[in-house]
Amino acid sequence: MSRSSKKGPYIDPKLLKKIVGVKTDGKTVIKTWSRASEISPEMVGHTFAVHNGKIFIEVTISEDMIGHRLGEFSPTRKFVRHGGKIQKELEQKAKATAAAK
Repeated sequence: MSRSSKKGPYIDPKLLKKIVGVKTDGKTVIKTWSRASEISPEMVGHTFAVHNGKIFIEVTISEDMIGHRLGEFSPTRKFVRHGGKIQKELEQKAKATAAAK
């Protein structure tokens, strides 16, 4: 369920302070743990390091991302792959045939 329209979007106040103090050069990375913060137009062009629970994932904000949350661009789960020994053998054979060609 989304936030009430009369309250407005949620943007972490500390994050807003950090944005104001940094230039939009794309090189400066702003670290944040605030995954629930909504992306606003002031954030466009900045690079954020969003914490996913283990590491920080760098996200460069573009105009298409406005209205989304920072956490949407920093996945918390890592997909390894399906299958076990048999699947691994099949992948190795596929690599060997691709290398032979």
